[in-house]
Amino acid sequence: MIRDNLEHWLNRIWYAETPPPAWLMPLSCLYCTLVRIRRKARRAGLLPAIHPGVTTVVVGNLTVGGTGKTPFVTALVCLLSEQGLHVGIITRGYGGKAANWPHRVTADSDPYASGDEAVLLAQSCAVPVYAGSDRLAAARALLAENPVDVLVSDDGLQHEQLGRDIEIVMIDPLRGFGNRHCLPAGPLREPVSRLQQVDTTVALGEHPEAGFHIASEPGDAINLLDPHNRRPLGSFANQPCHAVAGISNPGRFFGMLNAQGLQPDTRHFGDHHPFIEADIRFDDDFPVLMTAKDAVKCRAFAGKNCWYVPLELNPGPAFTKWLLETLKRKKYCG
Repeated sequence: MIRDNLEHWLNRIWYAETPPPAWLMPLSCLYCTLVRIRRKARRAGLLPAIHPGVTTVVVGNLTVGGTGKTPFVTALVCLLSEQGLHVGIITRGYGGKAANWPHRVTADSDPYASGDEAVLLAQSCAVPVYAGSDRLAAARALLAENPVDVLVSDDGLQHEQLGRDIEIVMIDPLRGFGNRHCLPAGPLREPVSRLQQVDTTVALGEHPEAGFHIASEPGDAINLLDPHNRRPLGSFANQPCHAVAGISNPGRFFGMLNAQGLQPDTRHFGDHHPFIEADIRFDDDFPVLMTAKDAVKCRAFAGKNCWYVPLELNPGPAFTKWLLETLKRKKYCG
């Protein structure tokens, strides 16, 4: 509860039109200074990056919180696999309580041990997924058991110990970079000037600073207890329903439902919320809708009225062309 309240308070500051509290600004200046010192040390060779030995694509963001990385990584991996490439994924496994890291994550892994996003990636992509906060160690563990052509790092932009060939930054199309201040006065992990050093930027929607705007839309709702049971999302529009979300920007999910004609009673929690059965129970049997990320944590105690809504992406020919050309140009050759 305390964590959820703090997250809500910070988001109000970060994405408000008014300046952040003055007492936070010195802390942000200190944070930015430390980030710049670290980057200069990295460029000077004092903190050398170590390349895992295969072409490595890092997908990340400058802001704290969700920008659509997980569905984008899923689409990216599918796109690479369609080209005949063998792909592996490394991810942090945020929120996971496993005793041993890094480790392989499968579709049947416990999301409370390996992290919700890691399990969702394993369920969505038929490729090896390894989780661990040390991305280099995760990469080495993956490559020791799986010969792959391309390694995709989910949310690894700031983990500069991991050498990489391509960097893709995700931008929230609605919230952008907020007040454009670094932590803690703003949502930035690094200054916006970092965008000058990455290969491209992507938004799942329209944003003036994005190099590519990728179309996304909700797919059919899928029943948590019976994945073969699917309903068009619009079929929930003319009936009472609930929506729950434990993500960093629940308004985006609720707004997506509203755009399809749904008017759900909403209940939201902090990002990576550790769901319990009471969180998705109501005093009725109306449908309960949630995100795919939350579904991996709720499936064990979900009722037959629980559904999740996947996000479907279409990278489009322009991004596909850019990706294949960039891979050819920046392929790791040892």
